[in-house]
Amino acid sequence: MTKITIAIDGYSSTGKSTIAKQLAKALGYVYVDTGAMYRAVTLFAMQNDFIGEGIKDADSLVNALDDIELEFQYNAKLGFSEMYLNGENVEKEIRTLEVSQFVSPVAEIEAVRIKLVAMQQKMGKAKGIVMDGRDIGTVVFPEAEIKIFMSASPEKRAYRRYKELLDKGEEVDYDEVLKNVQQRDAIDSSREFSPLRKAEDAIEFDNSDMGLEEQFERMYNFALRVIEKQ
Repeated sequence: MTKITIAIDGYSSTGKSTIAKQLAKALGYVYVDTGAMYRAVTLFAMQNDFIGEGIKDADSLVNALDDIELEFQYNAKLGFSEMYLNGENVEKEIRTLEVSQFVSPVAEIEAVRIKLVAMQQKMGKAKGIVMDGRDIGTVVFPEAEIKIFMSASPEKRAYRRYKELLDKGEEVDYDEVLKNVQQRDAIDSSREFSPLRKAEDAIEFDNSDMGLEEQFERMYNFALRVIEKQ
């Protein structure tokens, strides 16, 4: 069966990664979480005091980009790949609200995006890949056979993120999470280089009032129809 490229874009906390993982597993495709890559770079910037409260030293981060090595390693026990930063498993660290607060300012730095986009395009050269992020269908894989743009209300997304963080044992405030979601939307959509936007030929998918099972079934069946036509 012909393999294709599936690009899933959308706002934060729309469930892009969850759906992308499910699709990749069902189709036997490779899954790449580009958000994890930007989060890992953000963690590196935080560890080196390039970014933080009132701090954004973009020049120092850009100069240190060659010192950043990113790798996905598959964890058979968990059933998905985890992010490694310079040889260290940082999957847990990059999912915190603290990293979420700074990932959009880091992701808007042009040199960071250029470096990671090149890595992402190399990963998907052979097709048979499901990749999610902010600019997959517009910049990374503009020729992708399937482009999906996921959305949901800020309140719904904030609540999902809030519950996810609580389940991980973090002490968080819903209003703080909502504020973070809204701030990330604003930065992601207005940045000068590679802003978040829906590709002209992408299918918009609003999952504000939709469960995971229904989302997966609809996307999986759609993907099968497209693959069969190749």
